[in-house]
Amino acid sequence: MSTNNNKAPQETSFKKEIGVFGGVSIIGGIMIGSGIFYLGSYVLQRTDMSMGLALLCWVIGGAISLLDGLCFAELGASDPKSGGMVVYMNKAYHPAVGYSFGFTSWLVSGSGSIAALAIALATALNNFVDLSGMQVKLIAIVLIIALTAYNCLGIKMGSILQNVSMVAKMIPIAIILFAGLFMGKQHPDLSLIPEGTDVSFGGMIGMIAFATVATLWAYEGWANLNPVAEEMKNPGRDLPRALIIGIASITVLYALFNFAIYKVLPHDQVVSLIENDDLYLGTTVAKTLFGGAGGGLILATQLIAIFGSLNGMIIAFPRYYYEMAVDGHFFKNHAQLSKKYAVPQNALISQAVISIILVLLRDLDQLTSLVIFAGMVYNVLVTVAVIIYRKKFPDMDRPYKVWGYPVTVIIAVIVTVALMINTLVEDPVTACIGLVVPALGVLTWFLFDKRLKKETQNQGN
Repeated sequence: MSTNNNKAPQETSFKKEIGVFGGVSIIGGIMIGSGIFYLGSYVLQRTDMSMGLALLCWVIGGAISLLDGLCFAELGASDPKSGGMVVYMNKAYHPAVGYSFGFTSWLVSGSGSIAALAIALATALNNFVDLSGMQVKLIAIVLIIALTAYNCLGIKMGSILQNVSMVAKMIPIAIILFAGLFMGKQHPDLSLIPEGTDVSFGGMIGMIAFATVATLWAYEGWANLNPVAEEMKNPGRDLPRALIIGIASITVLYALFNFAIYKVLPHDQVVSLIENDDLYLGTTVAKTLFGGAGGGLILATQLIAIFGSLNGMIIAFPRYYYEMAVDGHFFKNHAQLSKKYAVPQNALISQAVISIILVLLRDLDQLTSLVIFAGMVYNVLVTVAVIIYRKKFPDMDRPYKVWGYPVTVIIAVIVTVALMINTLVEDPVTACIGLVVPALGVLTWFLFDKRLKKETQNQGN
């Protein structure tokens, strides 16, 4: 342990209370959200309804997340600061790069996640009542407005809501998984190329890549452990273990969950449900196994879980924008807290406005792809930062080093870039937005920095 690391606990006000289990719980709480309930349908769509290919994509998505996670583990173990990937990008590149992450969250990834969750919740209501596409969007908008207004009144009850939703979302997952595995009568065709399907090798690779991008929404969130590295008992040991155990376990969970669905529902029924926009296959499984009451219970808990995730994101993201404004590199009014409730109301409101615009402009599939693509941009930058850190800070204490360095790092970068290129081909609008916004974020930092220097100079005069 280096001298700097020994001093760290004395220099910080954070309490070091998180161990391996706590780290895994944080990852699980964030990663297991709405995606597990409906993304299986999108993965099947993108694999031409091949169950075997869909399961393979879930495993590949987990493997990609694990590769990236190993890189994040080295950075988090060697530089356990509360800023997480923002800190790594600031040190490896320039403060403008780290800032662009927050800017992209404001304009695309954070607001896009909120928009996607709001639409996902409204879409789930289709199991109760028949809703048109516009009605789904209107309900999503109302949800965003209502929860934003609620969180403008303070966050006293926020933690209770989040804890309840965490428990609630695990109940239907566990019921469907175990009931499906042990009570399902189907023998799903798991061949990668189902009989009667004519797909070239190149076409299959493109199909796998496009479907894998869809799975990454369900895996999204594992990088959020790094920002709390400073609060871990032994980040050099516990953070890598938590990342590896957490991502690997959830990969198994997602694969088994989808396989359980295939064990219960015949392939023709799955195709029919998806073609009729009934994306929540788990609810149909519950109805099949337990009748209407079981389906209703599962759906209710799904709604609670998605609601909790939506509320959590609405609470969390504005704090980034507040800190950016306090630093002087964002709109000044976003640095203001409401006098009565001490929350960043302006940041909450601007976030809601952007989320509503995204709800109106993009559908659920497009939104999840947009969020994931924007995330991949920064995952590549952080992964490359492992190499830059080793060259810039050769004497830095590294309690954990990436397995198979530099091959592992290079593979992680190549695979992620390949997925980005495939998205550029399959969905060019989404990809262009995901590239332009981060670049705009870098430019914005320099504009705000120029204004800040001018104001400082004027004050000095």
